[in-house]
Amino acid sequence: MSPARTGGQTPPGAPGADGPASSQHDVRVADRVAATVRADIRGLQAYPVAHAEGCIKLDAMECPYPLPPALRDAVAAAIAHSDLTRYPGDNAALRARVRQAFDVPEAAGLVFGNGSDELIHLLVQACCAPGDVVLSPWPSFVYFDMAARFDHARFVGVPLTPALELDLPALLDAIAREQPRLVFLALPNNPTGGLWSDDAVRAVLAAAPGLVVVDEAYQPFAGHTWMPEVLAHPNLVVLRTVSKIGLAGLRFGYLASHPAWTAELDKVRPPYNIGVHTQAALDVLLAHKDVLDDMAARLRADREPLARALAALPGVTVFPSSGNFLLLRTDRGADAVQAALAGRRILVRNVSRFHPLLTDCLRVSIGAPDENAALLAALTDILSA
Repeated sequence: MSPARTGGQTPPGAPGADGPASSQHDVRVADRVAATVRADIRGLQAYPVAHAEGCIKLDAMECPYPLPPALRDAVAAAIAHSDLTRYPGDNAALRARVRQAFDVPEAAGLVFGNGSDELIHLLVQACCAPGDVVLSPWPSFVYFDMAARFDHARFVGVPLTPALELDLPALLDAIAREQPRLVFLALPNNPTGGLWSDDAVRAVLAAAPGLVVVDEAYQPFAGHTWMPEVLAHPNLVVLRTVSKIGLAGLRFGYLASHPAWTAELDKVRPPYNIGVHTQAALDVLLAHKDVLDDMAARLRADREPLARALAALPGVTVFPSSGNFLLLRTDRGADAVQAALAGRRILVRNVSRFHPLLTDCLRVSIGAPDENAALLAALTDILSA
């Protein structure tokens, strides 16, 4: 008899039923998973996404400001008129819009991705055979390591200094020793906020035998970019996302480089990876990039006042940042402070277990003024208790 004819109950012994039969089924599934899924994948943890409803969300470097109503309405109208019955087109119009909005040199090649995460994965997939090295200063963006692992490459992280600055001699030594296919440089660096010097980046470009990927996810907050030089170096790729400038929900990233590189990367890009809704929304939004620029400027203006206020709290050290976030260390313990903030419905990112250099560190996004004020008030109470 079907479950529907027994009042919706699962028949005894069926998958999902209570009791010994269900337990045995679960064991069989677990055995099959263990025999099929790669051991290194089973040893990983999925990227965590916190439940954020009703919270002040300062854990993901998102823009806290909503789009103006008129612009939201224009985006909605464009999406409503997009054709869901057809695959996305060849992106020619979007390509032109991105070049104009983000000052991409006309002669540079472009590749689009479902966020910059997908593009990082494609770079590893295109460049690395099993065992080839992907290298980065460390700690940095966790997906550099994850993408390397997923594609059987070997990730080498070169530790930053105790002050969380770039250790250029160690990095150059590692490049000479490991001969990496890919070097990732996050500028500014996540989660530390550091912006490595031009001389250091040029030294890496000269030393690296393969491709150097400058990840500019936080470029709108740094006042610096390598995009004008993307064609001046034979092994430079500039990688960006729109997630930090108010468009995180669109999941759109792009990379620029010499067309010889982008032609190869396009071969491993999934077909139709940018949906028609994303294309329609971007066509409207990038025509009003001044709105996005204004929101980024507000966050830049609030960064240093917030850093000074946090540094004035007892037992707090704040590291210099060129991003839309701040890294702070607390002598009260990152776990305890994060939990206390979460109890007040304020979410921040605990990075203390990511690397020994980040012990007792929290990463805090720059929020809207009322959110920053709430964070400071909460931390004042927590740290003075």
